[in-house]
Amino acid sequence: MPGFGVFPLGSCFDGCRDHAQASGFGTRVWNLSDRPVELQIRVGSILKKVHSLKPGCSKRLKCKSIYKAYMPGRSMKSLLYYYDEACQPYVWIHESGGDSMRMVKQQYVSLEDLREFSEIRIFRDHQRGCISVRKKPRPDFC
Repeated sequence: MPGFGVFPLGSCFDGCRDHAQASGFGTRVWNLSDRPVELQIRVGSILKKVHSLKPGCSKRLKCKSIYKAYMPGRSMKSLLYYYDEACQPYVWIHESGGDSMRMVKQQYVSLEDLREFSEIRIFRDHQRGCISVRKKPRPDFC
């Protein structure tokens, strides 16, 4: 049968497994801009961890591991009964290495985004002069 190969089918199953398990393979965050960016993991306004991404590099972030690391004493089951937006970890994308006097657009990525999207691409929007984000949803057609 022409056009039917094992690789597309395998990627379909990998995508479904990743979507079905919150811990899965996580979300790949790519820095496609021309400057370094920081992926700041925060809880409320408190900075917990920083990952620096050079231009052209990527980092895999896992929703479940971020939740477990920065929400001690809370299980995933308790999330069903307790939800406080201010206490939820999130990722703040910040452009680093730029002029400190210039305003930069910072991007917020929630844990839900890390669950729902397989890839997040950070790029420079030359018209607005700041960074922007594009999110690629996980395949749910499997």
